[in-house]
Amino acid sequence: MVLEALQTSLKDQPLGRWEVNLKFEGLKLMPVALRLMQNLQEDGFEIVLVWPDMGGTALAKHNAPELANQISSINDLLAEKNGKDDDRIFLVVAPQPSDYEQFELLCDKHSGAVVMLNGRLEDSAVGIGGVARQRRRGFLSLWRKAYWLEPLESGALMRSHPGEWILFRADVDGYRETTTFDQRPDAEAIDAALVGT
Repeated sequence: MVLEALQTSLKDQPLGRWEVNLKFEGLKLMPVALRLMQNLQEDGFEIVLVWPDMGGTALAKHNAPELANQISSINDLLAEKNGKDDDRIFLVVAPQPSDYEQFELLCDKHSGAVVMLNGRLEDSAVGIGGVARQRRRGFLSLWRKAYWLEPLESGALMRSHPGEWILFRADVDGYRETTTFDQRPDAEAIDAALVGT
């Protein structure tokens, strides 16, 4: 489902900023990222798998030597950017608040699509002040959810572009769809829907 949602997203908005979020504790992102990259390449997309740090980049190249030429770090891409049009898709794996400025700079300089896999760019240290508000109104507001899957205490929340947000309740015999939302629901709306109020 992730692949189909991302394919649809990239076809709908080929130069967009797209998020894929798989909110599972302890999820190993390397195999997910490599598989997603390979599937998108088979579909005709030109992909660069981007890691925020040199360690992740080196490990990915070691794990997939046949793809090493399409694996890079944010800093390496910033160093190579020369202002030419670039329609490659950057699949950026798990950028963190410490990567915010470099990642924003890379996105600003890149003319093609960027897909962020399990990124977490909001910094709790920045808090609710002016910097946080400016980031939310600016760079962070550009990102659209291509795919989201989040397990909850008694259910799950999912969105697959271009569909609505779907809330599932965990019953003894499996997950059942309870309701849909136009926007991502907050915790209060989720709790209300799961208890049936």
